[in-house]
Amino acid sequence: MDFRSFFCCTTRSDRKEKEKKQSTWRIFSLKELHAATNNFNYDNKLGEGGFGSVYWGQLWDGSQIAVKRLKVFSNKAEMEFAVEVEILARVRHKNLLSLRGYCAEGQERLIVYDYMPNLSLLSHLHGQHSSESLLDWSRRMTIAIGSAEGIVYLHNQATPHIIHRDVKASNVLLDSEFKAQVADFGFAKLIPDGATHVTTRVKGTLGYLAPEYAMLGKASESCDVYSFGILLLEIASGKKPIEKLNATTRRSITEWALPLVCEGKFSEIVDPKLKGEYVEQELKRVVVVGLICAHNQPEKRPTMIEVVELLKGEMKEKFVEIENDEMFRCGEARGCSDGASVADDSLDFVSEEKEGVQEIEKVVA
Repeated sequence: MDFRSFFCCTTRSDRKEKEKKQSTWRIFSLKELHAATNNFNYDNKLGEGGFGSVYWGQLWDGSQIAVKRLKVFSNKAEMEFAVEVEILARVRHKNLLSLRGYCAEGQERLIVYDYMPNLSLLSHLHGQHSSESLLDWSRRMTIAIGSAEGIVYLHNQATPHIIHRDVKASNVLLDSEFKAQVADFGFAKLIPDGATHVTTRVKGTLGYLAPEYAMLGKASESCDVYSFGILLLEIASGKKPIEKLNATTRRSITEWALPLVCEGKFSEIVDPKLKGEYVEQELKRVVVVGLICAHNQPEKRPTMIEVVELLKGEMKEKFVEIENDEMFRCGEARGCSDGASVADDSLDFVSEEKEGVQEIEKVVA
């Protein structure tokens, strides 16, 4: 697929909209990005995944950038590249990662963003910065609400509306003040006006996939709500979405948290790294909202607008209604279930290459 032809297919109004935003991003030359990243030096690598690698760089004016370099050139990679650039060019929100520009020369496909000095939420919960305990409770609440507001923009304010399809800790980046910016729109889908969902090939990360999406390929805003629910539980507890109990048994974060909530044992859910320093009512809101978001019945899940209001404590009656849901009654907790089973601890990324064939690819954290 020719990258330029992708943009030629957009409507006249889309082109006008992009022209208004053209000044905020630009096309980079490959030579310029080689210079900025020291020829994509290994020492500049920030991370690697199924898509390729991300590098730190510095432009001639001293500004710092992050450069996503696609691993292989293929029609699939070209499409994901085109989708991400197209969507990034459309969206403008303080909690969504902004596009600085792109480069499409020969078989090289690169996307340029602002550099986020505090890397990803994943790096602080489970990765290289987890032992530093930089995420106090206040920062965690700011990250939870900020990332939720970014998704609200995608679902309700972007035109057409956008489903992210890969909401997870590694796709929540943190700026110098630990403010959240939701990133990585390579799997995102545009939702036509009036549509309730789109049926599509399953892509995303095990542990975050809504059941109806994992099994039937039905992608909707509610699927992002499910993934965000898992993310909330992760933020509160510091646990991974799926943990390995022994050689044959794995447990989802919802299976672990729900019985504790039913018994009112919120203090056993909170991340030990917080050392007991958290706001009890806020913790309760984050965990209860996380679990109702991850309900296996889509109609039971709140909208992202409601999620923001609930997290801020602005919907007290709605919160009481959620607390009284049958899923939180001891002995009746059946509401949460993980949308996918895990075949191997190191395999956590789902990508469908061909119709009806699901393949598992490794993602290096």
